[in-house]
Amino acid sequence: MDIRIEKTERAIRNAFLELRAAKPLEKITVKELCSLACINKSTFYSHYEDIYALSQMLESETITTVIKNISSQQESPFKDPDVFTRNLYMALVSNHSLINILFSGTEKSHLGDCLETELKRLIVEKYPQYETDPEKDIMLSFCIQGCFHAYLNNQKNDLGTLIHVSETIVRKLAPLYIEERREHE
Repeated sequence: MDIRIEKTERAIRNAFLELRAAKPLEKITVKELCSLACINKSTFYSHYEDIYALSQMLESETITTVIKNISSQQESPFKDPDVFTRNLYMALVSNHSLINILFSGTEKSHLGDCLETELKRLIVEKYPQYETDPEKDIMLSFCIQGCFHAYLNNQKNDLGTLIHVSETIVRKLAPLYIEERREHE
């Protein structure tokens, strides 16, 4: 990639994150972003359709980073669900600043939904039989959304305690979805 394009892209992203940290997405204008990034509007529009497209791209990149952090640490969430839980928290913590900027205000619940969708997609890629198993689908939703909201609502508390309590809960739920269910055979 041309170094000028990289610099422009970096300036746009940095300006957007600075503005997004200070105000809701719907209050950010292309004009003020361009002023802060020291570019003109035509340059912005040559990179992005609008502010929402820029935000969506940054959100997607952040979610992809979180998912890669989790999936690189573990092959299957059902083998060690407590390890999966810890990896989920560590991925959220390692992207904490960016997550808090991009998914603040009305966008907070959007992150949980995106994480759930992407994690399930990744798991179904590895284990296609899970796609048609409503019990595994519900358990995944419960664990992913539960952990996400526990993280979201307890950021001021000790991270170690949050992880320990969540791992304990998930470990106690594990027999519900790890054991072979005889009544289905």
